[in-house]
Amino acid sequence: MSNSDNNQILKNTNAQILDEFNASVMFDKELYSQDIKGSIAHSQMLFEQGILSKEDKDAIHNGLLQVKDEIESGKFEFKIEHEDIHMAVESRLTQIIGDAGKRLHTARSRNDQVATDFRLYVQEKSLSIKEQLKEVINTFISVSQNHTTTLIPGMTHLQHAQPINFAYHLLAYANMFKRDYERFESSYERNNYSPLGSAALAGTPHNINRESTSKQLGFTSPTINAMDSVSDRDFALEILFNISTTMMHVSRISEELVTWSSYEFQFVKMSDEYATTSSIMPQKKNPDVPELLRGKTGRTYGNLISLLTVMKGLPLAYNKDTQEDKEGVFDSVKTIEISLKILNEVIKTMHVNIDRMNEACKIGHLSATDLADYLVQKQNMPFRTAYYITKDVVAMANSLNKDISELSIDEIRNSNEQIKDINDEIVMYLDLKSSMNARNSFGGTSTKQTEKQIEILKDWLKSK
Repeated sequence: MSNSDNNQILKNTNAQILDEFNASVMFDKELYSQDIKGSIAHSQMLFEQGILSKEDKDAIHNGLLQVKDEIESGKFEFKIEHEDIHMAVESRLTQIIGDAGKRLHTARSRNDQVATDFRLYVQEKSLSIKEQLKEVINTFISVSQNHTTTLIPGMTHLQHAQPINFAYHLLAYANMFKRDYERFESSYERNNYSPLGSAALAGTPHNINRESTSKQLGFTSPTINAMDSVSDRDFALEILFNISTTMMHVSRISEELVTWSSYEFQFVKMSDEYATTSSIMPQKKNPDVPELLRGKTGRTYGNLISLLTVMKGLPLAYNKDTQEDKEGVFDSVKTIEISLKILNEVIKTMHVNIDRMNEACKIGHLSATDLADYLVQKQNMPFRTAYYITKDVVAMANSLNKDISELSIDEIRNSNEQIKDINDEIVMYLDLKSSMNARNSFGGTSTKQTEKQIEILKDWLKSK
């Protein structure tokens, strides 16, 4: 083989590698629906402005709908040489309807086209993720309604601290997911502006009507600066941040489920659908699903950091770097969608071991704070004095191998000289359920306050 033949082969190979490196069509084809929707709106506006004839407009609309049908039926062939979804659709459209298809790109650029397509995708996914979050919140509420009197140790530093009810604990997560919902809602409103018509970076000399395309596509109004519009990816960063924060909350409840389902705790038992046996130890039941939910959080963090890094040094306006904006978003969206769906089912189907939770509340002297509070409120003692007396009572309980809630009035009196005449009503204050219900301040763990929190969340759901 001659040197010229070798050089040609090398040149062709390099060209193929460059085409593959440069092309995005194999992943941005995810945006086909938004691309076609945007093109229909754009061509309709061109017709309204007298830039496109009715015949060409109708041909374009019909052709685009055919392309969409071909993609959804699997007949459409995506090719590297098309480079991106925009050229893939336009190329096929021109094959179908001829020169009319070549008129579609009048008064726009791929810069504003991709910004519009991607923003439409993000907006649509923000709405659908919001709906999933509502389902998750509703599930947490439903389970909570059955456990407003079920005792569980409330912890700080993963140490037993004070008695709470299980519903109260679950509602803490419901409130986290409520904030997640509100973040998606806020981002949707802030980013619901149309870049279409910004063209390459400076607008267009054609007599277009951006209000028309904005309205057709469901945006609030057009963006106000074309240069910002084609280069902005804040909306993508926001959905990545919102997803990452939600996944952090998913990961936290997943960690609780892993802990609660362990032999040491046995607070909950997960459905067999969401746990697996060991490959060599048949007696083990592993919490694989919550562990995976916890693990998948890391990839959503990575996607956020990746796009932040891509964007950090880009000059205005459009740069090819932003081709790297989509895959991470697509991945994070798929991750959050399946994660919320699975978490919802895990919570719905888990079995709660009420007796085991109640037993755990008798470890760690959870009602000790109630003794100190009683001495301050009823005996008018300084808190620090009450604190040290309570330590003596706890020491007495430890010496008797009892929980403080199990001490008799005589045992309490004998623990410290300063309380030898204490009223026997203190026994009631140290009762675990009484201790839980004593925390009746707004937002507290008492059954009454927990039920109020459930009603507040229900009312909020009804308003959405």
